[in-house]
Amino acid sequence: MTTTPIVALQKPKDISIDEIESELQKIWHQQDSGALTPAATRATTFTMVIYEPEEVQQILAALGYYTGFIDSNHGPQTREAIRQAQVAYELRVTGRVDPPTLARLRQEYAQLSEDQKLYANSDQRGFSLSDSISAHNPCRIISLCPTFGEDTGVKAQVSIYCPVQKKGSGNLVCCEYINLRGTKAALGRVSDLIASLTLPELPKFVWWKATPSPEQLIFQNLAKSSNCIIVDSSYFSDAEAELQKMQDLIESGTYIADLNWHRLAPWQELTAAAFDPPERRESLMDVDRISIDYEQGNAAQALLYLGWFASRLGWQPIDHVDEGGIYNIEKVHFKGPNDLSIEAELAGIPVADLGEVVGDLTGLRMLSTDKNANCCTILCSETTGCMRMEAGGGAQSCQVEQVTALSDQTADFMLGQQLQRWGEDMLYEESLAMVAQIMHLSRS
Repeated sequence: MTTTPIVALQKPKDISIDEIESELQKIWHQQDSGALTPAATRATTFTMVIYEPEEVQQILAALGYYTGFIDSNHGPQTREAIRQAQVAYELRVTGRVDPPTLARLRQEYAQLSEDQKLYANSDQRGFSLSDSISAHNPCRIISLCPTFGEDTGVKAQVSIYCPVQKKGSGNLVCCEYINLRGTKAALGRVSDLIASLTLPELPKFVWWKATPSPEQLIFQNLAKSSNCIIVDSSYFSDAEAELQKMQDLIESGTYIADLNWHRLAPWQELTAAAFDPPERRESLMDVDRISIDYEQGNAAQALLYLGWFASRLGWQPIDHVDEGGIYNIEKVHFKGPNDLSIEAELAGIPVADLGEVVGDLTGLRMLSTDKNANCCTILCSETTGCMRMEAGGGAQSCQVEQVTALSDQTADFMLGQQLQRWGEDMLYEESLAMVAQIMHLSRS
């Protein structure tokens, strides 16, 4: 994560939570009186609440594998700590937290005594601003940092930082930082206060860096007071259940934006381009077999892509079967226009070259059981390839294309892109609604 150089009008200062607004006003009063230099003004853009639980680094610190800052940045030091834990617990060594690794870490942490759960790592959450966010000059950032251990209430810190502007841009444009630390229970008790700290006259975003938690009071209050809840489904530990939660939130009137959805753009664009030539356009309606391979560990991208493809072609899901096996095979059957019978297969593929996020698509194959149809198309990830797709038969008659991933797929960069998008994303909502229909079949 790159950061923008900043000027601090005030370094972080510990205060009580009921002094937050008055302390910020005091800083600006000093600025207006000329006590602080250079000249600075508060941004008038948006408020962002960032929920940063960072469970993994805290558990690794308590278990003795991680000695760095608690900062939500899973860089080389965090990945090495994860690898060490995976070796010690005889898990698949990836350097990333997949569901089996997270479950084992939680199990090991639960066995520690209260004293052993304490760690000396400095908590740096909420005190850095990535370029992709600072470029939009946020007005106020409220960082919520759940902590482990004894519930001693909520501790507050305030500060004001001004990203250094380009030469000739005039005064500094500054952002107010409010950092709140406490256990989940403690933060929940002040959820009304947290919602009230968002500025009513400006757009309000919530960057929820965890799985959706509609049952949490703090989530409920933030959803009511914000214009948009931003999530990243690549974080989800149970993609199927949590995508359903997001659909429920949308149906209740909450605007949801999923950063992982935007990572699918290259796959969607190349799919559309493959069927754009006139001689292939009509054959798109002949597609009755689709296989989607994704990096094992998170099926969110695969489900969202299938939801997009099926909703565009007017397919209706009629059956969903979890076959399991080494590839965690799922099969979904649809009824298409003119009663066309359609089968979709999702497969989680173990890959040696891990991508930037868990669950990246690795390959797609679209074809027809009608031998006269001109629709066979194979899309392969540029980094991992898709030998399984090409080995599936009929590759010689298929159009094969390579997909180049977005140059930066990190959550910080995707968040910066999301902040440029205003309004409801109907295409995403229709795709997610299709995923929810598929999930409903598996429960019925």
